[in-house]
Amino acid sequence: MADIKAVLSKLQKTCSKKECCSTDMYKKALSAMEGDEKAAAEIVASLIADKYIDDLRYCSAYAREKAQISGWGPIKISFNLRAKGMDKSIISQALEEVNESEAARKLDKILEVKYRSVEGEPDEKFRLIKFALTRGYEYNEVASAVNALLKRMKEEKLRAEDEENE
Repeated sequence: MADIKAVLSKLQKTCSKKECCSTDMYKKALSAMEGDEKAAAEIVASLIADKYIDDLRYCSAYAREKAQISGWGPIKISFNLRAKGMDKSIISQALEEVNESEAARKLDKILEVKYRSVEGEPDEKFRLIKFALTRGYEYNEVASAVNALLKRMKEEKLRAEDEENE
């Protein structure tokens, strides 16, 4: 069996390099301690006490990263954090830190990129809505963003045609 201090030291190094959640660290500690649940729980408790692990800090960083970089909506972020075993109240607090106007801009941007690949297809609206829903956005938000995008693209197309005819 591995030495608790050695495993603790290794996990402290891991946690100092990146944000980690208690669930992931518990799994790593359990594996390193060869299934000794008591020792793994002791290691995680020590990491939490020493502020190497903070689930709220982890969830906030995760939510910001996935919203800003990956373009995920709150539903997908919440679902993935719940899959990691995070508490609903912590997830709610973390999602409050996501800038809603920035998330809306990100939704518009990813829809515009997707529009280029489905433009002119008979089911383009359906495909855009489906795409945004799989990214974890609310239906009402998606529907209005898709309608605004399609209206804007139609107006741009008409404007371009008018310029060609002049």
